[in-house]
Amino acid sequence: MTMRIALTGIMAVSFLASSLAFAEPNMREGKWEITVKTEMPGMPAQIPPIKYTQCITKKEAVPHQPEQDKDCKIINVKTSGDTVSWAVQCHGKESSMNGSGKVTYGGDIFDGVIDMAANVPGQGSMKILQKMRGKRIGECK
Repeated sequence: MTMRIALTGIMAVSFLASSLAFAEPNMREGKWEITVKTEMPGMPAQIPPIKYTQCITKKEAVPHQPEQDKDCKIINVKTSGDTVSWAVQCHGKESSMNGSGKVTYGGDIFDGVIDMAANVPGQGSMKILQKMRGKRIGECK
């Protein structure tokens, strides 16, 4: 009887651990339209929002627009429920940036934020806050 209880306990823990390891956010894979609003405290003018599209999958759930003149790496991607979080490091010719981001999915939409700090030689450190909204617009091709 004790052996049976122990085996049942081991099976329950194994099932729980495997279900947590494969947790995925509530999002539909496909082509997404992403709108980003950038805020930089201390800047006299507002930066207009930008829009771009990206194919997003559950394995590649971090929305990002490749920077043409920067070498950016997305690291430490973690999923907790419907929220995906990550860190980002960018190194360009004239500046470097580090930060973190997170998005929370809800089926065909998401809301998120990226909080960055940029180091510009001769100007010091600047804070950059990007607020993102995404909506699924179709299948990837």
